Order: sequence, then structure tokens, then C-alpha cells
Amino acid sequence: MDFVDASWARATAALILLLAGLLLLYFITRRFVIVGAHRLMRRTRAQWDQAFFEARVPHRATLIVPLLAFRFGLTWIQGLPPALTDFLSRLTAACIILVAALTTDAFLTSLHTLYQRLPIAQTRPIKSYIQLGKIAVYAVAVIFIVARLAGQSPWYFVSGLGAMMAIIMLIFRDTLLSLVASIQLTNNDLVRVGDWIEMPQFNADGDVIDIALNTVKVQNWDKTVTVIPTHKFLEHSFRNWRAMFETGGRRIKRAIHINTATIRFLTPEEIEHFSRFALLRDYMKTKIEELNAHNAQFAGQNGVIVNARRLTNIGTLRAYIQAYLRTHPRVRQDMTLLVRQLAPTPEGVPIEVYAFTNDTRWANYETIQADIFDHILSMVPEFGLTVYQRPSGRDVAAVLEEV
Repeated sequence: MDFVDASWARATAALILLLAGLLLLYFITRRFVIVGAHRLMRRTRAQWDQAFFEARVPHRATLIVPLLAFRFGLTWIQGLPPALTDFLSRLTAACIILVAALTTDAFLTSLHTLYQRLPIAQTRPIKSYIQLGKIAVYAVAVIFIVARLAGQSPWYFVSGLGAMMAIIMLIFRDTLLSLVASIQLTNNDLVRVGDWIEMPQFNADGDVIDIALNTVKVQNWDKTVTVIPTHKFLEHSFRNWRAMFETGGRRIKRAIHINTATIRFLTPEEIEHFSRFALLRDYMKTKIEELNAHNAQFAGQNGVIVNARRLTNIGTLRAYIQAYLRTHPRVRQDMTLLVRQLAPTPEGVPIEVYAFTNDTRWANYETIQADIFDHILSMVPEFGLTVYQRPSGRDVAAVLEEV
């Protein structure tokens, strides 16, 4: 009995010494190897080593050293029961597999960090593939850990997965759909980080800030964040404004409504007046020659006035706006530029400007658009026209006071 107790005491003491030695080994590894490598990394210009340290790849990898030493050290300890030795050996092997999976996870994270520094990362994000790789690593690690603890071959558990595929497909349905959607989005270059997208179904209107395996995050203009399942991009339509920024032209499509009661023909004095406008000089000259040629042929018949063509104030305004935009320094001249008259409405006759600015930045675009319409609205009275505006209570009160 004393011999057994002494054997247990020696085994326990050896096990404690082994653990103490492993802690010392771990401390030395962390204190000297990692710190020394980190100092050396700071002196180099390479980026990959910095990415590894940021992802803590060396820190996790160093855990394997004491675990391996512990497993081999167990074989030198005499007096431990074989069942306990076997259990500790299997538990250590499971821990080594777990640490290897954690290290691989950190390694994949560092690879993603390095990839994001490349220009191609803006058009070909790989975060979803990295996440899928991590899932595969942990799935394999779980199988090997369970197999090691159970003392069975990993293939024993893998063979049983076939019967569980239906359950696995049900559990990971969204993940599999998101994987397919992520591949489609990436390969077809439909969405990138930094794109401005609109997806009304999810109240998303803003910049894409992250594309992951399962979700796409959109920061809306009110600074809220909308999280959209990746597979929803294949089920619903969305608008991507990237092409607008790439072409360098942002569309202006806005109309002013002219009061129909103020539309009329120009008088000879007005024709002479507008002929002195620098922007209308060529238009007026060409139009007058055209009308004179037409009227010489048709208007002279019995002196009927309706046979003659005449200039109108709304047509002249439209020509002025067209000429004004053609000389505007912030309007793209190589893109569609129209000043068109739309169908009359109860609010008047719409004159619509359809053009593109050469600055796509939101604030600058709004400033350019406002400046253009400030000028147009200010010039409307010069042509004897008024802009339609619904009567307000003040207007009604003013009329009643006059009565």
C-alpha cells in the first residue's frame, strides 16, 4: 500500500513538474521568441509579417509547442494509470487540433487583410470565401476532435454525415444560398464595397460598407445601417449607382411649370431686344430667316394671319435655356442635353431640363443644379412669362382686400 502511494506521489509530482516546465516553456516562447520577432518585424518594410502579427498568428501557433511537449512528456511519467494517460493523451491531441484550427483561422484573416490592400480588392472582394474557408476548417476540426476523444477513426464520423445531409442542408440553407449569391455578386461584379445602392424592399439607400458570406451591410444616408441577407440580392432587384460615378456625369432631370396664360407671340420690339442677347443672337438670326422664308411663301395669301409663323416667348425661353446650358462650364457637353416641352398639365406647361453635370459628388451636384435653376427662374420674367404657383391663403386675402 505504501508502495502504491509512493508511486502515485512520484507520478503526481512528475506531472506537476511537467506542467510547470510547460508553463515556463510557454512564457519563454511568448516573452522572447514572439517579442523578438515583433521587434524584428518593425524594422522591415514588408507588410505580410505585420498582417500576421495583427491577426495573432504567431501567438496562437506558439500554443502548439507546450501541448506537443506535454503529450510527449506523458510517456516519460511512470506510475500513472494507463486509462488516465490515454485520456490525457487524447485530450492533448484534441487541444492541438483546436489550436491548429484557431491558427488557421488567424492565418486566413491575415491573408484577407493583405488582399484588401491590393487594388483588385475593390472589385473582387473575397471575404465570403474566407468565411467559407473558416467554416470548413472548423467543421473538419470538430470531426477530428470528436474522433480523437472517442478513440475512433475520423472516417467513422464522416461516413455518418451522409444520413445527416438533409438536416445539414436544412440548417445551413441560408448559408448555402448566400454562398451561391456571393459567388454571383463577385463574379458578375454586381456589388462592391463603396457602391451606392438602393434596395427599397429593405429600406436600404446608401453605401455598401461590408460584403460577407451571409450579409451585406449598407450604411444609409441617415447613418443607420441596413443588414441584407446576401441571397436576397438574387431574389430582389436593386439599383447600383456605380456606373454614374464611373462615367463622371450625374443627371439633372427637373422641370419648371410655365403659366399657360402668359404664353404669347413676340412683338417686333421684343424680337429686336432678344436679338441683342449674346446667347440668343445666332438663334434669333437663324429663326428670323427661316420664318421670313416661310411667310414669304404662305403668309401673303389673302393676308390671313394664321398662315404666318411667328416667334413665341416660350419657344425663345427654351432656346435661351438650351444655349445657356451649352455654355455652362459644369455641364457635360458630350452627354445627352435636352430642353424639352412636356404635355400641358393643370399646373401649366412643363419645360424640362435633361442634362448631366461633370461633378458627381452629391453636395457639388446639388449646388450646380440649384445654380442652374436659380438663373432659369430669374430669367423667366424677362420673356414675359410667369412660373405657375398654386394660390395660397395670402393670395386669396390680397384679392379680397382689393375687392
